[in-house]
Amino acid sequence: MPNITFIFETGAPVSISANPGEKLLDVARKANVAIDAPCSGNGVCGKCRVRLASGSLDAPINRHISRDEYDAGWRLACLATVAGDAEIEVPDIASAYRSRMKMADLSSPEEIAIFDNLRRQLEEAGMTFGSDLSFLPLELDEPTLDDTMPDNERLLRAVEAATGVDESAIMLPWAVLKNLSQTLRESNFKVKCVISRDGDRILMRDVLPGDSTDPLVGFALDLGTTSLAGVLVDLESGKILAKASGGNGQIRYGADVINRIIESGRPGGRKRLQDAVIKESIIPMLSFMYREAGINPRRVYRMVLAGNTTMNHLLLGLHSDPIRMEPFVPSFFRADHLYVRDIGLKMNPLAELIVAPNIGSYVGGDITAGALVSMIWNDPAMSLFIDLGTNGELVFGNSEFLMSCACSAGPAFEGGDISCGMRATDGAVEACVIDKETMEPTLTVVGGVAPAGICGSGIIDIIAELFRCGIINGKGKFVREGDRVLHDEHGMGSYVLAWQKDTGGVKDVCLNEVDIENFIRAKGAIFSATQTMLSSLGFDASVIERVYVAGGIGSGINMRNAVTIGMFPDIPLENFHYIGNSSQTGAYAMLLSSEARDRVFELSRSMTYLELSNEPGYMDEFVAACFLPHTDAGLFPSVEIQT
Repeated sequence: MPNITFIFETGAPVSISANPGEKLLDVARKANVAIDAPCSGNGVCGKCRVRLASGSLDAPINRHISRDEYDAGWRLACLATVAGDAEIEVPDIASAYRSRMKMADLSSPEEIAIFDNLRRQLEEAGMTFGSDLSFLPLELDEPTLDDTMPDNERLLRAVEAATGVDESAIMLPWAVLKNLSQTLRESNFKVKCVISRDGDRILMRDVLPGDSTDPLVGFALDLGTTSLAGVLVDLESGKILAKASGGNGQIRYGADVINRIIESGRPGGRKRLQDAVIKESIIPMLSFMYREAGINPRRVYRMVLAGNTTMNHLLLGLHSDPIRMEPFVPSFFRADHLYVRDIGLKMNPLAELIVAPNIGSYVGGDITAGALVSMIWNDPAMSLFIDLGTNGELVFGNSEFLMSCACSAGPAFEGGDISCGMRATDGAVEACVIDKETMEPTLTVVGGVAPAGICGSGIIDIIAELFRCGIINGKGKFVREGDRVLHDEHGMGSYVLAWQKDTGGVKDVCLNEVDIENFIRAKGAIFSATQTMLSSLGFDASVIERVYVAGGIGSGINMRNAVTIGMFPDIPLENFHYIGNSSQTGAYAMLLSSEARDRVFELSRSMTYLELSNEPGYMDEFVAACFLPHTDAGLFPSVEIQT
């Protein structure tokens, strides 16, 4: 059998045997080699570029690989097949999504301010913060020949005496009983119990030595289609003990949830998808945080998960095909009585897994948690909440009603469907200003390194600037000539942001007309979803008093530019507010407040879900929105239309 060796810019090589004719991308997946494949290996996105260093592969030339690049050894992993022994160079840009993604950070000053503001507003709404988990210090009488009461009864009676709860309503699970005898004797019967109260009942979660200084810890996780971000939290003080973020290992099975669902339906697919997110993403994240904070995993007593409906299903290993098939019925909206041990995470044996509830097949717990953070449920003003990520999800309403929907924006906001697109990792252009006279760009690049590609916020800026400068028209076609405007043999125009000779990369960093067309469709999906939801209620954009933008892409968005390209409604800019990674902030709040947790579940029950595919006017709205800024210029009076 041929031997394939993957070589990386950093890290040890990985070798694996492969079958002749086997797809190189499939070989990489079997070897647990991270190669970005947003289109799930369909040869569409061109992101799985690798270089054949030696040996042989069968691979065709395609539109993503030029003749010069092909001669230099560049191939698409999804189109190349094994022909013999080979050494394959995997560039950092193909795997950076796993560990170097720029994420909204819950411990940054901006995010701390967002959470502090949320806490203040929740407290003003009558909610209290403080976990239902607590320590109960006890000093028990030691047994003697005259007092031979069993250890469990001795403990239960001490708890009854300290709390007033009848012994019969105190539960002592096997996981606690297992080590009880040893702990009591090693601590001279001076212990610290971890308990949780549920009405008139008490559940014993742990029994620790009385001098233990270990904190009560919870884990809040935002599980996105592309990325995930987690925090370990001291449940008594609310202090963040450790944080981590990274890419979702499932990304190599496709950038969107539909490709993931299809993959999960193949033989062994559910296990592959579950392992990709748990073993490759969450477990390494937790291991890092445990080391960083010096936390014993057994001291983590609760996990709150906020993710979209598909991610929730794939994490739990559930059959997810019905999510994408009419009538779009998932396995659950709300799932109770789940435990972290069910998915193989290393925490306390009794640690609960609380999943923020879903609303529909394409509006999940990340949106219910985010809706809590937006506070639109407690405000009489008409507000719009938009979460931008791999998909676009929206909530509209006020304290009287809430409606939600999701639109299939595609992977463009994460850099997918864009020839030089990439996620927000080092080297990604995240902001741009173009001089109207010289057409020269000024770039802001993640990590302060040479440009390697363009992430979502950068694409918004570039398209807005090209349009503002009259370099492209409303259809996204190039109408001005200049040194940075190139045309290929088919006449397709492109704008060069950075030249290969200056960056040392494999090609120029540019945006072409196909890229612009793809992004116009993505922004059109967001705006048409907004319009459709408003019109279904008999409203138009003039009623919107506030817009809350969330998501990893939101941190870098220039709101003015987002309006200029017709992605957001044309309302006063001061009405736009960025609320960070609202999914993670909401999960954090659910950890620290049982009342906040109850409110999220209440929001999920009261929110109306609008299935856009069933709305007869949606496609007309979408087609009309696929223009800069819109085919109806009257909807964007503040945007200067170039002629």
